[in-house]
Amino acid sequence: MPAARTPGRIRVRMNARPLDEPHRASSQLELLFDLTFVVAIAAVTDRLAHSVAAGHALAGLVPFLQVFFAIWWAWMNFTWFASSYDTDDVAYRLLTMLQMGGALVIAVGASAAADHSDYAGVTLGYLVMRAGLIAQWVRAGVEHRAGRRTALRYAGGIAVAEAGWLLRQVLADSGALPESWQLPFFLCLIVLELAVPRWAERSGPTTWHPHHIAERYGLFAIILLGEGVLAASRGVRAALDVAELSSPFVVVAVSGLVLLFALWWLYFLVEAGDGLRERRHRSYAWGYVHYGVFAALAALGAGLEVAVERSGHALAGAPQVAGYAVAVPVAVFLVLLWTVHRLIVVRPVIRPAALAGCVAAVAAAPLATPWVGVAGVVAVIAAACVLLVAVTVGTAPEPR
Repeated sequence: MPAARTPGRIRVRMNARPLDEPHRASSQLELLFDLTFVVAIAAVTDRLAHSVAAGHALAGLVPFLQVFFAIWWAWMNFTWFASSYDTDDVAYRLLTMLQMGGALVIAVGASAAADHSDYAGVTLGYLVMRAGLIAQWVRAGVEHRAGRRTALRYAGGIAVAEAGWLLRQVLADSGALPESWQLPFFLCLIVLELAVPRWAERSGPTTWHPHHIAERYGLFAIILLGEGVLAASRGVRAALDVAELSSPFVVVAVSGLVLLFALWWLYFLVEAGDGLRERRHRSYAWGYVHYGVFAALAALGAGLEVAVERSGHALAGAPQVAGYAVAVPVAVFLVLLWTVHRLIVVRPVIRPAALAGCVAAVAAAPLATPWVGVAGVVAVIAAACVLLVAVTVGTAPEPR
């Protein structure tokens, strides 16, 4: 029997929700859950921007990708679980609140991770979030007999992975894990985490809702685009603190907004819900590739912050670094976006030739920094993406 969902009830038996449930949309609790990640993403984006501005972009990139993985993976696991088992009763709400608290702890620990490679705070927040999810899967295993093996596999697999994260932190704190081994250990644990869903669902697939998942991912993409606006506004504030309004400043601010709007347009060119419904077997790759899509959007926010700030005063890094801090995330986003579209549709709406031309223009734009400045580079990147939108929309076949 499908799970009855009466919001706020003390207890609702946790059964699988039907995968063809009509009018399925994000709940108010899911929207509140997403808001806590705004804080965590803003913290990690801000630290990356500081690293780029100080001339240490590569040194700040690894901590950024590590902390962002913790944020993204915890969000993603909650999202797919909720798509199958959201009862919205008291126990479900309280365990969700626990996971929200873990996200806030990650946000607090982001600075130490970026500045001192101290991942204790991030690890603690991640473990708190995952503990809440383990409890949810155990409950699903107890109350939903048909999906018991799958649910308990999820709970067991996540628990083993969390033991690995705890062991890594203990060894790092005690000095027993050399610094050169910390990143390989981290990568091994990522492989373990990514393997858990595939292994668990061999016992039987969960009933996640394709249109609900597509909406949830779309909302997260909008949050990241909003973080780009927020990061740019931080750059505006920093620039105005030391300089008056100038034409490069205005060009970067306007071009940044146009760029974010163009990327939003491109992301939502494909109706992902229909594609996931028809190609459920592609859901793993579609979901995992989104790590790169989302990380690129978050990094773009940091790049725009640095570009706007540089338009107001000189920073430690070379001007070309600020240009590449915008160009590289945009190029990565475009390539990976085409990939996620290709996974769920027969023919992507973005033509490969147009994509290749846009990516080449974006990647080459920072080379012109000595002549056009950072403002000109951001304007060229925005113009290339707008042109890609225009070509894609103008050559799209008429809907039948």
